[in-house]
Amino acid sequence: MSGKPKLHYFNGRGRMEPIRWLLAAAGVEFEESFLEKKDDLLKLQKDGSLLFQQVPMVEIDGMKMVQTRAIANYIAAKYNLYGKDLKERALIDMYVEGMFDLNEQLMSYGYQPADKKEQHFANMMDKATNRYFPVFEKVLKDHGQDFLVGNQFSRADVQLLEIILMAEECKPDILAKFPLLQSFKARISNIPTIKKFLQPGSQRKHPVREEEVPKVIGIFY
Repeated sequence: MSGKPKLHYFNGRGRMEPIRWLLAAAGVEFEESFLEKKDDLLKLQKDGSLLFQQVPMVEIDGMKMVQTRAIANYIAAKYNLYGKDLKERALIDMYVEGMFDLNEQLMSYGYQPADKKEQHFANMMDKATNRYFPVFEKVLKDHGQDFLVGNQFSRADVQLLEIILMAEECKPDILAKFPLLQSFKARISNIPTIKKFLQPGSQRKHPVREEEVPKVIGIFY
């Protein structure tokens, strides 16, 4: 196992997308091996590749890493996206954990049954606009820098941009009351590695489509 990191997951966002974002932000090329059916997952489980029988799994630096947060922490540390000291790392972790909470809501929206979709959407938008985005607007205001932590680009910036763009797919004007997040979005989107990842044809995945849901469920359940 050498060369480019190899990502094992289905061909969609899910829990692998924050990892794709981080690698792209770091300017690291990666390969992907997609699970197309249940047998593909079973094969990985049977050959001992999945420590806890779950994907995402990333082959990197001679390891077969599982658990999204562990993988993301490793990539962030390896590519200098994890602050300059322990205190900055703690802030990054704190912010990212909050983002993961919101990410779970956004990510699972496309998989909700029809009768629960409306309520899930309302709950998700309420949390984004009243709980999470006000926090990051205040962090940017209080910190007074271009980035969330210290004065350098970190995984917190990468993953906040990812969340903002996901939320805007659901509600295009969601940042209307958050001017600092609007300028943050424009600024981070223009970092060359991020700009490249946002272009058509990159390895960034689209939101799950209704017709794709049965296939994904078929792989995992």
